[in-house]
Amino acid sequence: MSQAAKQRVLTGITTTGTPHLGNYVGAIRPAIAASRDTSMESFFFLADYHALIKCQDPDHVAESSREIAATWLALGLDTEQAVFYRQSDIPEVQELTWILTCNTAKGLMNRAHAYKAAVQDNEAAGEDPDFGITMGLFNYPVLMAADILLFNAHRVPVGRDQIQHLEMARDIAQRFNHNYAELFTLPEAVVDDNVAVLQGLDGRKMSKSYGNTIPLFLPEKQLKKHINKIKTNLLEPGEPKDPDDSTVFQVWSAFASPDETARMRREFENGIAWGEAKKQLFELVNGELAPAREEYNRLLQDPAYIESVLQRGAEKAREHSVPLLASVREAVGIRRMA
Repeated sequence: MSQAAKQRVLTGITTTGTPHLGNYVGAIRPAIAASRDTSMESFFFLADYHALIKCQDPDHVAESSREIAATWLALGLDTEQAVFYRQSDIPEVQELTWILTCNTAKGLMNRAHAYKAAVQDNEAAGEDPDFGITMGLFNYPVLMAADILLFNAHRVPVGRDQIQHLEMARDIAQRFNHNYAELFTLPEAVVDDNVAVLQGLDGRKMSKSYGNTIPLFLPEKQLKKHINKIKTNLLEPGEPKDPDDSTVFQVWSAFASPDETARMRREFENGIAWGEAKKQLFELVNGELAPAREEYNRLLQDPAYIESVLQRGAEKAREHSVPLLASVREAVGIRRMA
């Protein structure tokens, strides 16, 4: 299939935390599997500019970038097949962001969910509506649009909370195409309702903001301790348990084969002890992650290699971003005199 005929998929990973099991089953594992489809072009980037919106700890941003890059590489991302780069290594991102900002209606940004929520929180607290709100938060959708439009991505996998930002990217692209030249593909949001959303240790959605995560590459002993902390009810061994109301079973289902899931469902109905269920869950999760954990730890000790991979990825990415931005500059009138 020719390059021109391929659909292009783009995914950004914000560098503000350590990946956990929820990230793995909900985003990383399916994205890496999809990247092996040779009928598609896959672009993955570390969104370190986005990280600055909500994190002002420079060491944390840098460490998160290293951990996330090592995670994707350890889990088997083929960087010969996919384009894997760091957002801040692509200077065209910021130039396009400014050009798009000059063509984006402020009223569109006023409707962004994150900005409106921050204003509502301030008003509820009796503060000035814009207290503590940075231009980074306000302009976030324009930066996201630049990330997507710079590579003319056709499809962008997102959670439902990000659909609005994809719609804004389409609006921004349409406005530019109408005012200047048809340079941008209109991206489509891809929401996979079949992707697992894992519950955390306390039964709520696994999230860093809740402090209920199981980090992806914990050492074996710590992984076992975290799994043992998963909240369960007080039913005794031998008493039937509802698998559909159990975080233990839900995590099991995200890692097990259909046959193993069916077997564990029967075990629950037969009254498996919580300790035994958690023991089997640890063995299942650890068995899948152990090889990647070893590679992850090796990569963390070789940051020069990670950097070299990202630099090669940036070179590949700029083969697309440089000529597109040149066309954008020409379209808006930023041209050489001769």
